[in-house]
Amino acid sequence: MKKERKMPRRHLIYYLRVFDQDSGDMVGHLVDITTEGLMLVSERPMEARKIYHLRMDLPPEVCGKERLAFDAGCLWSNNDINPAFYDNGFKLMQVDSREATCIEDLIAMYGFKD
Repeated sequence: MKKERKMPRRHLIYYLRVFDQDSGDMVGHLVDITTEGLMLVSERPMEARKIYHLRMDLPPEVCGKERLAFDAGCLWSNNDINPAFYDNGFKLMQVDSREATCIEDLIAMYGFKD
């Protein structure tokens, strides 16, 4: 049985690139996000039940910061509708109020309007 999300994820009008903080390698593109979790699309599956140290480059008008660094636990990884890619679901770990505000600003500025 699938667990219901507390907050609906918000799709953004474009995919932001997400990088591994340690290696600097791009791991995927942000598909949707809330202050509790996110989904990335990647060329390789991500390892479930692993904590990743990630960073996302932000548009200059969001939070006045160039990037947002965060830890996220991968909950699942499945084939995308395009077989060349994978969809990966993450839970954000220990998001402080400043990071939450940046995520909310990102959604407000670049989220699809429902």
